[in-house]
Amino acid sequence: MNYLAHIYLSRDHELITIGNFMADHIKGNKYKTYPTDLQKGILLHRQIDSYTDAHEIVRKSKRRLDDSYGLYRGVIIDIFYDHFLAKNWKDYSELPLDTYTQNFYTNLTRNFEVLPDKIQYMSKYLIRDNWLLSYAKLEGIQKVLEGMNRRTLDRVHMDLAIKDLEDHYIDFENDFREFFDELVLFTDNKLVEIDKKYE
Repeated sequence: MNYLAHIYLSRDHELITIGNFMADHIKGNKYKTYPTDLQKGILLHRQIDSYTDAHEIVRKSKRRLDDSYGLYRGVIIDIFYDHFLAKNWKDYSELPLDTYTQNFYTNLTRNFEVLPDKIQYMSKYLIRDNWLLSYAKLEGIQKVLEGMNRRTLDRVHMDLAIKDLEDHYIDFENDFREFFDELVLFTDNKLVEIDKKYE
């Protein structure tokens, strides 16, 4: 899953959310050097990624994409699923998406010093350009894909995946809805398990 889903699945726990958000840049056992709630967020992120990568619905979504995207198909689907979460936000939260994202940006700014350098750098643009809110529109997803394509040096032309999204839009949205309901249940249970480990 991409940024918005990871944030949402942290269930409004401030430091767990921050840990979940920055987890991709914390390798191996280095998570143990962080305060407890940040550790929980990092571990939760890893559980979410493992569950997502192995899930048959997600694999079905990946198969809708051209083989030329290779290993980046998972990244593309993560971005697509964040689009559907943002687009259908009212189905998952009573708090409006613009309010929710601003609350997260405040949390991010408050905890800026604990973020790895790369996340600090990226976060400035995330906040400035309001990435999380932009995910609700196809134009926002196009910009994300273009940015990912630049960062991967145009290896697989990820920017072209917007056409895949448009061509199979309803199928991808149905995949997301079915999968995300299961992911929410899985994540809520994992949060309880992780909390127990730290008791």
